[in-house]
Amino acid sequence: MDYKALAQQTAQEILGYYQDTSGWKVVKNSKKVTVSSKASKKFHGNLYSVEGMIPESTSKLSDFLFKPENRVTWDKSLKMYNIVLKIDSDTFICHTITQSFAMGSISPRDFINLVSLKHYEGNMDVVSATSVDFPAYPPSSSYIRGYNHACGYICLPVQENPAYSKLVMFVQTEMRGKLAPSIIEATMPSNLVSFMLNVKDGIKTQKIPSRHGYHHNGHSSFLKKK
Repeated sequence: MDYKALAQQTAQEILGYYQDTSGWKVVKNSKKVTVSSKASKKFHGNLYSVEGMIPESTSKLSDFLFKPENRVTWDKSLKMYNIVLKIDSDTFICHTITQSFAMGSISPRDFINLVSLKHYEGNMDVVSATSVDFPAYPPSSSYIRGYNHACGYICLPVQENPAYSKLVMFVQTEMRGKLAPSIIEATMPSNLVSFMLNVKDGIKTQKIPSRHGYHHNGHSSFLKKK
C-alpha cells in the first residue's frame, strides 16, 4: 500500500470537511468548546466537528497532537498507544487501545491508524489519521477492532493573538460491535468536549520536543476514540 499517498488523501479530506460549512448542527456547547455533527458519507453514523481555542502557537500545538510521547498521560480516553511502523518523520502507523466509556456501556476498542502531519500556507497544520489494514497486527479476541474513517485536527493561528491557536477536530469513528447508534450519539459530544479540555490542560504541562525525535515504540496515541 502507498501509505504516503493515502496520508495525503486523508489530509485533503480533512481540509474538505473544514471548508464545507453546510449541513452542520450544533449538538453541544460547553466550556468554550463547540461540537457539531452531520451524517457521515463514509458509514451509517455521524461526522463530528469539535472547535476550541488553545493557548499555544500553531506549530507547538500540531507537534503536541502529532507526537506519541506522553500521550496517554493527558489523553484520558486511551490506555495504550504504540507506533508499529515509522514511515518517515511526518508519517507513522500506530496501534491504539481506548478506555471503556459511557460508564462502561462502551467497551474498549483497538485501532490501527495511519497518522501524518502536513503543513499548509498561512501557518495551518493538519494532523490526519485513517484506519488501515496492517497484517502484523490482526484483530484479536481481546478487543473489538474499530475503524476510523478520515479524521484529524486542523491547527490555525489566531491572527489577533498569535499566542493562541484555533483547533478544529473531525471525528468519524465506526465503533463496530453491537452498539446501538443512540448510545454513541448520546455520549460522543461530551466525550469530545472532554478531549478538547484534556488538550488544553496537557499542553500546559508537557514539554514538547522536536517531532523528528519521537521514539519508534513510545506509548501514546492519536485520536481519542471511545
